[in-house]
Amino acid sequence: MTDTRVRAGLLLPPMLAMGLVILAANILVQYPIQATVGGLNLADWLTYGAVSYPIAFLVTDTTNRLFGAGAARRVVYVGFAVGVILSLIFAPTRIAIASGSAFLLAQLLDVTVFDQLRAKSWWKAPFVSSFLGSAVDTALFFSIAFAGTSVPWVSLGFGDFLSKLAMALLLLPAFRAIVAFYPRTLRAAEAA
Repeated sequence: MTDTRVRAGLLLPPMLAMGLVILAANILVQYPIQATVGGLNLADWLTYGAVSYPIAFLVTDTTNRLFGAGAARRVVYVGFAVGVILSLIFAPTRIAIASGSAFLLAQLLDVTVFDQLRAKSWWKAPFVSSFLGSAVDTALFFSIAFAGTSVPWVSLGFGDFLSKLAMALLLLPAFRAIVAFYPRTLRAAEAA
């Protein structure tokens, strides 16, 4: 299905998912993971937002694979608007602004890189685009949200980035399963 033929209703679930993922990540980034592993205090390195935010790349990449780059950009723009509005209500303003700025640039980079790699092996486009998008997102978000505060933002940013890379790898099977399952669902919906 090409970008121009995508019905708005098909993009509503990823648009809503994107907005909710942003809101969840912006709330959860305020909560460091309180655990110690091998003497390392994870609270200085990792927040719960690092585990939830990578789902945004899964949403973008599956939309891009199924419907094309134009549809993925629409999901990013609507998800951005919904996520920032909800974050301004439920999260601190500085986090909402940092998140919106980082999210928009990182996700649009993800869409562009994914589209350029779409003909490669099934895993390359989602992994490489998520890797590059995560690097941009992490650098922008943590520097805007926490620079000049007492938050250990450099170590949190590093831990966040490593977590995003791990999640990008762990979400590859989900990406493949959604892409394999969804066309059957589309055909059934179009036949009805």
